[in-house]
Formats: sequence, structure tokens, C-alpha cells
Amino acid sequence: MEVYSNDNQRDQTEVVKQFFANNGKALAIGAVIGVAALVGWRFWVNHQQNDAQASSERYQQLTTMLKADNPASIQALASFVEQDKNSYGALASLTLAKTFVDKNDLPNAEKQLVLGLQDSSDQNLQAVIRLRLARIQSELKTPDEALKTLDAVKGDNWTGIAADIRGDILLSKGDKQGAAAAWREGIKSEVSPALKQMMQTKLNNFS
Repeated sequence: MEVYSNDNQRDQTEVVKQFFANNGKALAIGAVIGVAALVGWRFWVNHQQNDAQASSERYQQLTTMLKADNPASIQALASFVEQDKNSYGALASLTLAKTFVDKNDLPNAEKQLVLGLQDSSDQNLQAVIRLRLARIQSELKTPDEALKTLDAVKGDNWTGIAADIRGDILLSKGDKQGAAAAWREGIKSEVSPALKQMMQTKLNNFS
């Protein structure tokens, strides 16, 4: 039994030696690739974190400097929206859109919000942008576009607000029944008491 055991160990040793003789180069290359991939991944993560921090600092700087009567500050933030394709770019588009609304420049407000939708994959942030965009599109007399924008709003948290806006848009189109149905849906959803009361008041106007 002992002789068999020793022979078996020697056989295994020879097999291992032969395996590394035949595959040693490939294993070495694989190890190098594995290490390189790990290093590359860590570099990418650090790069992403540094980029996010830089975007955050730049966003805060530009929004602090933003003034409606200062075209240079508006242009600086608009450039940031076009260049920073991330959530900070989307947040900047919201800020810039409000500035344009305050200036009664609705076409540019719409343009900024459309850009903002391309900059973030965050569902809640996209919902906020779409809700504001739908309002502006309604003011621009493009109610069908506004309704399409609302259709893309995702998340139960936004159902009530979207229903309220939908009701207003449908009413602007002369669809009183559709508006009333939208507000009834909104009242059933999880919304603030103030918004629920507002929609109920709108419904009461039809009675």
C-alpha cells in the first residue's frame, strides 16, 4: 500500500510538472491579465468618483453664481449641462430651466429639460424633469407632447402629481371628462393633503 501511495504521489507530481510545462505561459498571461483587469477596474472606479466630485463642486459654483440678468452666468451653466452627462448635468438643467421660466423664455426652458433627461438614469430625477417639462409643453400649446411626456413618468410616488398635471392638460384640450377622471385617479393615490384638496376643488367645479 505504501509503495502504491508513493508511486501515486510521484505520478501526481509529474502530472503537475507537465501541466505547468505545457500551460505555464498561458497561466502567467492569464494572471497578468487578471491583475491588469483588477487595476483597471480600481482606476475606473476612482476616476468615476473623482469626476463626480469635480462635477459636484463645479455645479455648486455655477449655480451660486447664476443670475437671471447675467447672460455669462447663464451661458456657463448651459455649457455645464451640455458637457457633464451625469446627474449633476441633469440637476443643472432643472436650475437653468427655472431661470428661463422666470424670464418667460419657455422654449429655452424646454430645451434644457430635454437635455437633462439625457444626462441621468435616476428614475426619480427623470420623473421630476418630465413633470416640469410637461407643464412647460402645455404652456407652449403642445398638449399632445405634454401628455406623451407624462406617459413616461415612472414610479408610484409621482402618480398623483402626474394625474393633476394630466387633468390640467386635458382640460386645456376641452376634454372635461378626461380631466375629471385624471383628478379622481390622483385623489386615490398617495399625495399630500394639499394637492388632494386642490384636485378635489377642481372636480367640484364640474358639479
